[in-house]
Amino acid sequence: MAYDRSNGGRRRDREEKAPSEFTEKVVSLNRVSKTVKGGRVAKFAALCVIGDGKGRVGYGTGKANEVSEAIRKGLEDAKKHLCTVTLEGTTIPHEVIGESGAGRVLLMPAPEGTGVLAGGAARAVLEAAGIKNIRAKCLRSHNPANVVAATVSGLRTLRNAEQVAVYRGKTAAEIKG
Repeated sequence: MAYDRSNGGRRRDREEKAPSEFTEKVVSLNRVSKTVKGGRVAKFAALCVIGDGKGRVGYGTGKANEVSEAIRKGLEDAKKHLCTVTLEGTTIPHEVIGESGAGRVLLMPAPEGTGVLAGGAARAVLEAAGIKNIRAKCLRSHNPANVVAATVSGLRTLRNAEQVAVYRGKTAAEIKG
């Protein structure tokens, strides 16, 4: 056994986790059970959101026999599905509706000082993306998986004036009017 007295007698081979650039949030944790010949078998499903607070956000699901393993898998899946969000200061450039399955989320820009006015699942995504002022409303399904997917879908479709101008072959001043 290798012990290092400098760190309070803890083992050397267990290295401390390096601080991550991402904020990680568990949106929902679901316990599911399956009845088999020997009784019930319980498993866990975790829906996780990850973001850097500067416009990159992703979400993922993980399923396992233990809670911690399900969360770890969910965070790994979220890191694989990161996307970049177009921001305008601390809010979004325009109003948008994101859809996924039965979930539909309305995202509206808000003036400075408004804060994040959103429900639980949508709030986790918006805060992870680094959006400080926004209004959001779940219009149909309130299922956390659908709400998170719809929120990310809406954030992906955002475009600022410069991006639209390039697409249309004009200048940003012509687009803004």
